[in-house]
Amino acid sequence: MNTHVDPDLVTAASGTRPRFAMVTASHGPDFERCRLLCESMDRWVTGARRHYLLVASHDVALFKQLEGPNRIVVDERDILPGWLHAFRDPLSLMRRHIWLSFRTPPLRGWHVQQMRRIAIAEMAEEDVLVFCDSDVFFVRPFDCAGLHGADGLAFYRKTDGIGAGTPATHSRWVANAGLALGLDQHPSHTHDYIATLIAWRRDTVLGMCRHIENLHGRHWAAAIAARRHFSECILYGRYVDEVLDAQGHARTEERLCRVLWNGQAPSDEEILEFLAGLKPYQVAVAIQSFLDVEPSRLRRLLVQAGL
Repeated sequence: MNTHVDPDLVTAASGTRPRFAMVTASHGPDFERCRLLCESMDRWVTGARRHYLLVASHDVALFKQLEGPNRIVVDERDILPGWLHAFRDPLSLMRRHIWLSFRTPPLRGWHVQQMRRIAIAEMAEEDVLVFCDSDVFFVRPFDCAGLHGADGLAFYRKTDGIGAGTPATHSRWVANAGLALGLDQHPSHTHDYIATLIAWRRDTVLGMCRHIENLHGRHWAAAIAARRHFSECILYGRYVDEVLDAQGHARTEERLCRVLWNGQAPSDEEILEFLAGLKPYQVAVAIQSFLDVEPSRLRRLLVQAGL
């Protein structure tokens, strides 16, 4: 197994600087939020060659409306293994889907969205994949090239960020990342690598997949989904930190996107206060979709806030 990473991230073919792509995994219920994201990206984001929208096959026709010269919809069937299939879930009265195979337990949409984010590395041509969730929207100029400096690609890590104050699921994600990567399931330091706007090196993702397959003798997707409780961000983060010793990456605790995670549906005043609380380095905000804030309302408040 070759775990070498080129620290300068210079493409072998042309010797040019890194090529960037934006990547969003989404689904039907988040379509209008994703439309708002795309509009904000078209206004504020530079330096990306294209924007990949990763969706299930049953959502492709809907999301095709958002395609453009540099934005393409990717059907999950083109990047995920052929043995994983989506079916209508009778337990949800056929409103949702469940993904079934003989190699993993039953998977939900949030599991498969994470797997798409890993799988796109096999298809993408760009060197750096910049992921943003579909409930993110940009409010300031953002040049992707600024993520790569002399010390490598910006690598989000909140040191000792997972502990008594975080949900128990986070510790399970850390443990299962350890199992997948052949690392300690209960390390003495549990760092947080989860962010809604985050960059990964494509060569690192591919190296991580090969590392997992060499360890387990099966497809990486089957290995990580075997226990259902996994986080793609923690998986990538632990691989970079503990397998590569952060080679080609520059650790940072700065989250580029300010997130409203939980609580009751916020009032207009609370959203305006949230928007006003951006730190100088933050270029985007995210209001979690389960807070039920309509995109049309967000558009109105963005204008009111002068963003």
